[in-house]
Amino acid sequence: MSFVVAQSHFIFGVRTGVRNNLCFFDEQTVVFPSGNSCVCFNTVQRWQRFISGSERSQGMRAMTISSNRRYLAVSDYGERATVTVFDLQHEQGRKRKVLSAGDMSVQEFICIAFSPDSKYLIGLTGSPEWMLILWLWEKHKLLATLKTTNTNNPVTQVSFNPYNNTQLCVSGTGVFKLFRYSEGALKPSSVAKVESINFLCHTWMSEHRVIAGTDTGRLLVFESGDLRREVSMTCVQGQSARQVEVKKIKDANVDEGPSVPSITAILSYSKGFACSRGPGTVFLFEQTDENGYRKTREIKIPLDAYCSGVTLAKYQQIDTICISPAEETLAISTNRGQLYSVSLSSVDMNKEDKLHFEFLSQSFHSSSITGLSICIRKPLVATCSLDRSVRIWNYETKVLELYKEFQEEAYSVALHPTGLFILVGFSDRLRLMNLLIDDIRTFKEFTVRSCRECAFSNGGHMFAAVNGNIIQIYSVTSFDNIVNLKGHNGKVCRIEWSLDDSRVVSCGVDGAVYEWNTQSGKRESESVLKSCSYTGVAFSSDCKTILAVGTDLTLKEIQDCQVLREVPADEPAHTALAVSHSGRVVFTGTSSGTVRAIKYPLPIQKEWITYQAHSGPVTKMVITYDDQFLLTVSEDGCLLIWKTIDKEGKGLKSNKHIVHTEEILITKSDLEEKTQHMLEMKMRLEELQMENEYQLRLKDMNYNEKLRELSDNFVQQIESLKTSQQAMKTEMEKQECENQQNSAELIMKHSKELKDLELSYSQKLIVEHEKYQDLQQKHQRMQEDYEKQLKSAEDRKIQAVEELTKMYEAKLQEKAEVLAQCQEDTEQKISVFKAIIKQAEEDEERKILEIQTNYEKKMKTEKQTNTNLKGKNSIMAQKFISLQKQIDDRSADINKLKQERQRLLGLIRSLESDIEDLKRQISGHEKTSQDKDHIISCLKRKNQELEKLKFVLEFQLNELKQKTEPLQHDISVKKERISQLEEELTQTDKSNAQLKLTVSELKLKLKTRDKEMCKESQKVKDLETHLQRLKSDLHNCVGFIQEPKTLKDNIQMIYARYVQQTERVERTNADDTVQKALRHQCDRQERTVNGLKMRLVKSAEEHEKVYTKIMKENMTLIAEINELRKELHLARTQAKDVKAQLALLKKPKKSQPILEEAAYQEPKQLGVS
Repeated sequence: MSFVVAQSHFIFGVRTGVRNNLCFFDEQTVVFPSGNSCVCFNTVQRWQRFISGSERSQGMRAMTISSNRRYLAVSDYGERATVTVFDLQHEQGRKRKVLSAGDMSVQEFICIAFSPDSKYLIGLTGSPEWMLILWLWEKHKLLATLKTTNTNNPVTQVSFNPYNNTQLCVSGTGVFKLFRYSEGALKPSSVAKVESINFLCHTWMSEHRVIAGTDTGRLLVFESGDLRREVSMTCVQGQSARQVEVKKIKDANVDEGPSVPSITAILSYSKGFACSRGPGTVFLFEQTDENGYRKTREIKIPLDAYCSGVTLAKYQQIDTICISPAEETLAISTNRGQLYSVSLSSVDMNKEDKLHFEFLSQSFHSSSITGLSICIRKPLVATCSLDRSVRIWNYETKVLELYKEFQEEAYSVALHPTGLFILVGFSDRLRLMNLLIDDIRTFKEFTVRSCRECAFSNGGHMFAAVNGNIIQIYSVTSFDNIVNLKGHNGKVCRIEWSLDDSRVVSCGVDGAVYEWNTQSGKRESESVLKSCSYTGVAFSSDCKTILAVGTDLTLKEIQDCQVLREVPADEPAHTALAVSHSGRVVFTGTSSGTVRAIKYPLPIQKEWITYQAHSGPVTKMVITYDDQFLLTVSEDGCLLIWKTIDKEGKGLKSNKHIVHTEEILITKSDLEEKTQHMLEMKMRLEELQMENEYQLRLKDMNYNEKLRELSDNFVQQIESLKTSQQAMKTEMEKQECENQQNSAELIMKHSKELKDLELSYSQKLIVEHEKYQDLQQKHQRMQEDYEKQLKSAEDRKIQAVEELTKMYEAKLQEKAEVLAQCQEDTEQKISVFKAIIKQAEEDEERKILEIQTNYEKKMKTEKQTNTNLKGKNSIMAQKFISLQKQIDDRSADINKLKQERQRLLGLIRSLESDIEDLKRQISGHEKTSQDKDHIISCLKRKNQELEKLKFVLEFQLNELKQKTEPLQHDISVKKERISQLEEELTQTDKSNAQLKLTVSELKLKLKTRDKEMCKESQKVKDLETHLQRLKSDLHNCVGFIQEPKTLKDNIQMIYARYVQQTERVERTNADDTVQKALRHQCDRQERTVNGLKMRLVKSAEEHEKVYTKIMKENMTLIAEINELRKELHLARTQAKDVKAQLALLKKPKKSQPILEEAAYQEPKQLGVS
């Protein structure tokens, strides 16, 4: 017996949380991650090719495709993260290289990218290092590593420059950097100052331009790493993109609010770029000029037509945007695991219509799949999920036949064997629904809450549903609860019917596996292992044994309450189980998402084949009735279809011949609507045909008339053209004859001229060649002569330079000695001259003092003599002659003194000449002092200007202080308002707490009343049972009427038994009034409780209104406080600048008196000298 093998056939679902999880391989094929594999999906032929992931991987984190569309790189996270490169041109996606970070402990690569020549591969690690790792991947060589940021800000994306394979761009929260690989290392080439901006994505537009998207919905343009401008998102066709200064861009990014749509994905193409703008929206931008972009189209995800309530389809966040190689198709992936596409040719054609995305293949589940079921009569499989949807798939055509979203979460699903009905367990109740042509419609509801497991019988006349730890069996025809199967102590996890529907097997969390009889409701066999929590159970193909899996890592085969065989397994644990109908193989699903194929009968040793299937635990699995397909679902939201074949590659042959039907259900009203709609459409079609025929006839008439007119015009034009053509022909013939004659004459002339020129030029060439040879010989001779002369001149030059250097060195030494002597002589002469000047001045002062003293003495004596002479006038007359002689002597003395005076004046003149020489020297010093005075005056002017500036700045400071004072007052007022609102909040919280306490007390009272009521009802039941027994005993006594003794004994026995009970009955009759009072009080309490509930609801609503009001006021106050803080910060910076300028002003003032003192001291010293 050959072993059965499972082969991946088709998968429905996309794996979210993977960076760049959608890319085009060619125009018709896309690549996306699903389960634990990467899938190549052909959208036209609808086939899939699987590239399985690594076994040790804990999950994918990022993927990328090379620019030549040949290689696919996938990063897996784990204890040691790896990047695997696959060759997509190989049929099975051959694994080329597995790259790691070397000795570094890296757990994940959050983003990877190929270089434009597919030679290098870059990887960006996760927190907290945020490292860049560059590989030469074909040689498995790690080239360089670099830490992108020193802060804890997350980095989201890395990309290569498509025009330069050595330049990289990295973006993240407050990070936008360009790196270059050179000299064996990654080096930063430019770092933009964008600390307050959170970049989510970026794309290269040209060799030097990058456009980045932020979480606040802004598109920023970088040129060579510097922030230049912002692309406007509001411009319409015909308007150019607005350019904004860098400073404004940076200031604008402050608290734009949580409602601002973010840009999560961006992609450049030949005409411009495409970017996401908030949930479910993509904008297309085209380049208008070298620097401008304008928004041309807006494409949205459409509303879900199959959703019964509020849909989340249009609120999906777009994770990835990709475009086909020929730029014909744009595809996107969302955070809810959906794939959409739009044709760009239709975008260009329908420029006025609103465009919407379409599903790339079909709609997928976006959350964990909880239920799986198949039917016999149709190739359908039903799934339900926590995303509140129920979907019907066709596993043969690989199409989603029908789906619908509900308001509640769906936990279990079961398809009727006919495929026309479906049973779904929701969180509130169990619903039986019809599968109509385009809808899933409920027609019966059962009060079973959170039904985690349900199943139809193979005949379809019954179904079983799990209600906690009870299994309830209902009739499909009468909807009555036939049997309740009680016995499990914990939740029931799995149930399955036998082939003849006479038995049901179940397993639960309590470690019990029970086999039930559906007719009597009794247990036929059991197997309990409390240490194991069973997750899956199934009958064998012949329904003689039971197979079960659980948390004890074993597969058990149970028969007659005993475990026949156990297949031990390694980690991870089994979670689901499916047995083939041919009885050749058992499939199990594990908690790691793998699927195992085990032979049946079960082997003793660990023998199985493991397949990589899902990225989460397998929740359900089932094999189709013809054993052709295995269906598995998982918590990753994917439905995987496997083809079961033998090792030779042939499909399994089933003993059963299953015929699939094509009937569908439709309601009468829907059918009538459809027929009515078809009739209306037929009428409309006939009307349109009539209108079209009429329009066509009119057009034919118009076109025939136009054709006649055109044909007449063309005939006239043709005739006129023919006549003009004949005239042109005759003219052409004449011109051709003339041209031929002229050309013959010109040829003769040219031939003669050519011959003459050849002869003359040949003679000239010979002469010139001879001249050239003579000149060449002369040139050689001249060159030799010049070389000789140059050599001799160089020798002479060297000798002359040496002689001159020696001579000038000697002269320099002599001059230096002479200069030294002259300097010494001048110094000595200056000292002597100074001493002579001092002595001359002293001598002159002494002589002047002596002359003054002599003249004073003489004047005194003369005065005395004059007085004596006046007194002795008579005596003077006698002695006149003697005195006259004396006067003559005095005059002679005076003449002598005059001569001495003249001599002294000559000395003074010579000294004055010396003084003039000194004054000339002083004037030279005065010029230097004037220059210094000029400098001082310039400094004084600057000082005056700075004082003016100081005055202006002080005035501005005063103004700023006046402005800030009212703002501070407003801040204080708003703080008081906030404190008041907080007090109101505390008061409302206290009131709510008090109300909750009162409600809890009333609930306790109600519970006590309920207990008392239960006790009273129990008493009533006991009394009723006693009455029934008394009646039966009296009925028995009636038979002993003819036997008085026995009758008496029986009556005494009855009296002894029931006298006390009758007393109790009397008491109960007496207590009826008490019960009525109790009921009245209970009703009253219920009314008060309802009133309190209403009050609580109203107070909660008022509290929410007050809270929202306070939150809004807080938001406005916080915004105003932020603006005031900005203004205060600006004022403080201006004040700091003013203080710095004042300090600079004070420094020149201090240095000015020093300069003035120095300028004053220099002329003083010169005057002294």
